[in-house]
Amino acid sequence: MAHVTTAPARAIVALDVPSVADAVALVVRLGAACNFVKVGSELFTAAGPAVIDAVRRGANDGVRDVFLDLKLHDIPNTVRAAARCSAALGARLLSVHATGGRTMIEAAVEGAGERCSVLVVTVLTSLDATTLGEVWGRPVRDVSAEVLRLSDVARHAGARGVVCSGSEAAAVRARHGAALEILVPGVRLAGGATHDQKRVVTPAMAASAGATYIVVGRTVTGAQDPRAAMDEVVVELGKGAERRKEGKEG
Repeated sequence: MAHVTTAPARAIVALDVPSVADAVALVVRLGAACNFVKVGSELFTAAGPAVIDAVRRGANDGVRDVFLDLKLHDIPNTVRAAARCSAALGARLLSVHATGGRTMIEAAVEGAGERCSVLVVTVLTSLDATTLGEVWGRPVRDVSAEVLRLSDVARHAGARGVVCSGSEAAAVRARHGAALEILVPGVRLAGGATHDQKRVVTPAMAASAGATYIVVGRTVTGAQDPRAAMDEVVVELGKGAERRKEGKEG
């Protein structure tokens, strides 16, 4: 069996805000625990490419890693060029859609090069079996089976990892071992609102399932005390790593 790390997953904070000023203010408020951030479509569209350097360096307390979550889905040549530009901007992670196909994913990997890792989005956490079946045009009884099928495509195309819900993370880890990193979005602290997500887990659950990264958004950024919420996420990730280690050694 391939070696599977039991190191704690890294928490990525979603900067789902409409301006650079709001993003930098949020990073400053969260402090040192916020060392990896997500720039998604809202912020990137509002502020442009310069936002990446702004959030990497804007808090004056070190350089943060950036996950550029644009979920690219286009013809291979266009995606290759976009991935090349993303790497040049300083993004460490870049997302593309699995449904773009193997050739498109390979183009993204080629464009991103060594400086930026490509993560392939399998099935959005806002989708359940019914809605996914509507998209696919056929009945879907098991979302996990679709995620595993698309994770195979990602691996064969040379992607560094996949994006999937915590509900499927353990199955992906069991299938691919250390060959794929796993990013789990839609993570909520226990008792938190799920909003528009349908397949959600806690930080500890994601970590114990084998996640490499988790993305936390409103559960932290919308909290009354965001820094305390972020600290709670970090503690939960540590607990999840311990559970996974105990499971591997038991």
